[in-house]
Amino acid sequence: MQQRILGLDPGLAVVGFGLIVCEKSGQIPAKLVDFGVIKTSAKIPMGERLCTIYEDLNTIIEQLEPDLVAIEKLFFYRMGNTIAIAQARGVLTLVLAQHKLPTVEFTPAEVKQALTGMGNADKLDVQQAVARELNLDYIPKPDDAADGLALAITAWFNGE
Repeated sequence: MQQRILGLDPGLAVVGFGLIVCEKSGQIPAKLVDFGVIKTSAKIPMGERLCTIYEDLNTIIEQLEPDLVAIEKLFFYRMGNTIAIAQARGVLTLVLAQHKLPTVEFTPAEVKQALTGMGNADKLDVQQAVARELNLDYIPKPDDAADGLALAITAWFNGE
């Protein structure tokens, strides 16, 4: 049975996303459908930035029609940065709930472990694993989009 998994890497300035199609059995390689980013400018008010994320994610969901969404669990950097990311993640969560999409969450360490076998792998190792798993001859860019794909692949590996 085919499944469409959307991975989301939350952020306020940049939300990364990636959609794969895979077989739940895991015996057929996953295929890349689309990836990209939602960007907002620091020059516009917070409310407008959150509206952009809301509207763009709705459009992405309507176009890509995912069956499942994998999203990065929030973890703490600096308090100011964490609050902004939490606000953006709240908007993502709202959109997913409005579309009644099942959602799974993974920490960065869980994604690294799933894709490389090491919970402390560096970004390049994860990006190379994404390219390898999707049979790509390039690393998806920007990094946030590759992170979205990594989340989708992690959900696939975990049989979600």
